[in-house]
Amino acid sequence: MVALAADDVRPSVTETETVYHLKRGPEGTALAIEDFRLWYGAAQALHGVSMTVERGLVTALIGPSGCGKSTLLRSLNRMNDLIDGLRTGGRVMFDGTDIYDRRVDVIALRKRMGMVFQKPNPFPMSIFENVIYPLRVDGIRDRHVLEETVERALKGSALWDEVKDRLHQSALGMSGGQQQRLCIARAIAADPEVLLMDEPCSALDPIATAKIEELIDDLSGRYTIIIVTHNMQQAARVSDNTAFMYLGRLIEYGETEAMFTNPKLGRTRDYVTGRFG
Repeated sequence: MVALAADDVRPSVTETETVYHLKRGPEGTALAIEDFRLWYGAAQALHGVSMTVERGLVTALIGPSGCGKSTLLRSLNRMNDLIDGLRTGGRVMFDGTDIYDRRVDVIALRKRMGMVFQKPNPFPMSIFENVIYPLRVDGIRDRHVLEETVERALKGSALWDEVKDRLHQSALGMSGGQQQRLCIARAIAADPEVLLMDEPCSALDPIATAKIEELIDDLSGRYTIIIVTHNMQQAARVSDNTAFMYLGRLIEYGETEAMFTNPKLGRTRDYVTGRFG
């Protein structure tokens, strides 16, 4: 075993109770994660994560690389299902149903939980067709419905004024920040209840990042938003609650302001002040 230097402040991981002091939303709980565990083959990636996600609020997941943030996020709409050797334990309750119940329709679940990825991924088609893609999949062909959806979703993603005169041009000609907002428009076109965002600004410049953060603020309240971010300043700016994860465990989960100014645990304080990570 390699001994740690005296000034190495990385916390050891021991079995401990997670500390909770979160902000409660006025509309109650959207998701309840109960003792959730996940394995990739023999390797355990998540260890007994238990947390509630408040409806209509923004929840940030922070922690060093490899701590399980994205794994947890992708578990919420079962995007990890196709990975060989995947096993899970515990429950993720959504509207009173465990999403891992074998009777759950995964496609229907994903319609209720829109996903925005780390890098913008517009389809090689027009802006219009990108937005209505979820409706096309559902077999909706009514032109009036499609046009209304495009306008609603692009206004919701603060993109309408920039692209309304070129809806039938390729989405690949847009800037990176516009492409990411287009992906958000595509995610909200199907009117989901939850938006999952996996480091949505990591590939963007500061100006585009600021626009995405403004958009998250605009969307909060209408949607329950869960965002994974490596950027602690971003988490502090955009979220109501913040969950700090380390090596697959939820360490502390609380109101964002308190998490960054007065965390209850020393290991959380060490992370948010940059002493490790």
